[in-house]
Amino acid sequence: MRTRLTPGSLCAGLALLLAVALLLALSSGTIDLGLVHALGALHDSLFADGGSQAAIIVGQIRLPRALLAAAVGAILAMSGAAMQGLFRNPLADPSLIGVTAGASLGASLAIVAAGTSGSSLLGLTLVTAGAFIGGLLAVLLVFRLATGPAGTSVATMLLAGIAVTALAGAVGNILEFFASNAMLRRISLWRMGGLDGANGDRVLIACAVGLLVWFSLPRFAGALNAMLLGESEARYLGIDVARAKTLLVVIVAIGVGASVALAGTIAFVGLVVPHIVRMLIGPDHRHLLPASALAGALLLVLADTLARVLIAPTELPVGVVTALIGVPFFISLLRRRGHYGMP
Repeated sequence: MRTRLTPGSLCAGLALLLAVALLLALSSGTIDLGLVHALGALHDSLFADGGSQAAIIVGQIRLPRALLAAAVGAILAMSGAAMQGLFRNPLADPSLIGVTAGASLGASLAIVAAGTSGSSLLGLTLVTAGAFIGGLLAVLLVFRLATGPAGTSVATMLLAGIAVTALAGAVGNILEFFASNAMLRRISLWRMGGLDGANGDRVLIACAVGLLVWFSLPRFAGALNAMLLGESEARYLGIDVARAKTLLVVIVAIGVGASVALAGTIAFVGLVVPHIVRMLIGPDHRHLLPASALAGALLLVLADTLARVLIAPTELPVGVVTALIGVPFFISLLRRRGHYGMP
């Protein structure tokens, strides 16, 4: 028999580990500052003139990057937990509704059409704006295809998501066929995911979107718990299933679309993290959602730190690191799932 952790102990442990990971991210890099020096540089950058080299490195480069990683990781993991509950499948992830493929197509279109990544409103690039718009349009198309006179079908939404993902991939391949070598490299690097463009504006946007996701999704914990029994059963329990599905998809689309736009495609966070947390504390979304957010933030901060130090001074794309971390975990989970007969 497996012993599950209590939700409170898991969240406390994850919060402590996240704080340690953030400190590690501030102190590690091409220039190793050490924890004490990094804390002093952080104090100088926040409360003093911040003119020293260490203060500039920590305050203007590493701190925005670590905060962006934490915000994006939390959004992706919590969105993944919500989608797994909505689809009643612990192996689902947010890309099933087409938002990742749509964002990737939007970014590719912006790269090929504009050729350069000029700054626009709020310090965001054209590629970032294109990715966000592309993700939202893809989800809108999926939702429209899945909605009929009888309401929105989750099964049809899944099939529509697969179709829209395939369509976006085909159009993206056409764009790549006509793109120059420089454009192809930019598209490839963007799809690998990266946080090297982190700045104060991006952190503010990620935190604003994160607040929407972090405070909105837990309000649907009861509905998600009821829908695990089936939509008919949820209706008998007084849940407005149609409204819940619509709002869940909209919130996840905004959160994941913004995350992909700000950091590129980052694999496995929305898939593996909620599954691991569910195995530790159970499927109750009242605890699963916040614990997944903390675990996702922790994973992405650690992954980005590894991406910066593994082959320093060269940086690996963070999406590659999360895949390298996520695949062994995922294989292990699949083996345990078969061994224990998990649903």
